[in-house]
Amino acid sequence: MEKFQNKYRIASNRAQWWDYGTDGAYFITICTKNRKHYFGEITSGKMLLSNVGIMADLLWHEMPKCNPGIKLGEYVVMPDHIHGILILTEKVIIKTTKKITAAEPLNDALAEMAKPIIKDLKMSSISPKPKTIPSIIRSYKSAVTKHANRLNLENGWQNRYYDQIIRNQDQFQNVTNYIKNNVANWK
Repeated sequence: MEKFQNKYRIASNRAQWWDYGTDGAYFITICTKNRKHYFGEITSGKMLLSNVGIMADLLWHEMPKCNPGIKLGEYVVMPDHIHGILILTEKVIIKTTKKITAAEPLNDALAEMAKPIIKDLKMSSISPKPKTIPSIIRSYKSAVTKHANRLNLENGWQNRYYDQIIRNQDQFQNVTNYIKNNVANWK
């Protein structure tokens, strides 16, 4: 297993061949930490949202306001997870820095001054790019956590989330039906 800053780094489960800023539909599942029922309970076939569940629901609706170019498909807040379809409608062009192929050696003082810049460049190359699925999910989870903590509401997320790239209309309809029936199929 690979290490980053002397810590084991878990490889991403995102499709390495796919640009997650590309126009398209994405089936997203975000789970609570240890699958704890932070968002409410299902009673008599209906999802009864807790305060954190209401917040998660409201903030999901806010995503298009904060991220132009996003449309929401079907979604549902469950006791311990959220399923939703996010539709990206505007391709985001991400500017990258040109790699340096040859450079003059730096003296020791300049090399020390350059360390933070080099670290920032390394971090920016591995961090989620703006208006991509990873950055949108990170912002959403952060917003729910921030507001829940402000109100002293117990909450927590799994570190990761699951995504599926929806490739055609049949798959879109199958995922939509799955989400619509999720509460009824809860066990």
